[in-house]
Amino acid sequence: MTAQPPSVPLIGLPHGVQIPQVGLGMFKIDDPDMAGVVDVALRAGYRHFDLAAYYGNERAFGHALRESGAARDELFLTSKVWNTDHGHTEALAAFERTRAHLGVDVLDLYLIHWPVPSAGRYLETWQALEGLQQQGLTRAIGVSNFTRTHLERLLAQSDVKPAVNQVELHPYFQQRCLRTFHHEHGIVTQAWSPLGRGAVLDDPVVVEIAARHHVSPAQAILRWHLQLGTVVFPKSSSPARIAANIDLFGFELDEDDMQRMRSLDRGRRTGPDPDSM
Repeated sequence: MTAQPPSVPLIGLPHGVQIPQVGLGMFKIDDPDMAGVVDVALRAGYRHFDLAAYYGNERAFGHALRESGAARDELFLTSKVWNTDHGHTEALAAFERTRAHLGVDVLDLYLIHWPVPSAGRYLETWQALEGLQQQGLTRAIGVSNFTRTHLERLLAQSDVKPAVNQVELHPYFQQRCLRTFHHEHGIVTQAWSPLGRGAVLDDPVVVEIAARHHVSPAQAILRWHLQLGTVVFPKSSSPARIAANIDLFGFELDEDDMQRMRSLDRGRRTGPDPDSM
């Protein structure tokens, strides 16, 4: 097993951390399926796994990883602190649970899962993450589902800027203004629900682009994400789809393809509005 399949690009984060641009999303991977999914993913070339306390499967993933024999230094592991664990003390305790469940000493990336503005504690939570990074317990820290308003407050009132912001992003919800803000502040954009929960797969434009490149609609969309520069997490428990979703480097979308994908933006979420939580 090599440290990182050379076909998967690496994106630089602060302090020399390198994050693989394609990872496997672990949301809704049930415990009985975990060992098989991890085995198939490692064989397909995944070295980046996106987890969260909320997913409820960190312990099963940690066990599957140990059983796989994969070397820890060949992997990039992300997890997230859940909404009910906002606050300095609470976030530190949540991190220790995650670390114990995964069976690792150091996490590669730790995120605030949602800003939960109604609770008003994400700044406290961020300060806890800053401390974890300073102690070397996580190599990088970031946020998830933060809007520009949340990011501006965080940047104004903290010492460390988020390395990443993981947000809903797909051809029907392209978040162009937020991505521009990320670029201006050196924040890497990560895309969850990169296929729009499957809604985009049957779009005639996507189907036509995919057919022209002799790939699946999912592969065409994921390739679009890569060419935008986002880190992407396709999720599947199907061995065939797990393998196909990382097989993205034998073709390239041209400028016309990218413009046609751009035209699909509807500006509508499929998931929750971060301001309403």
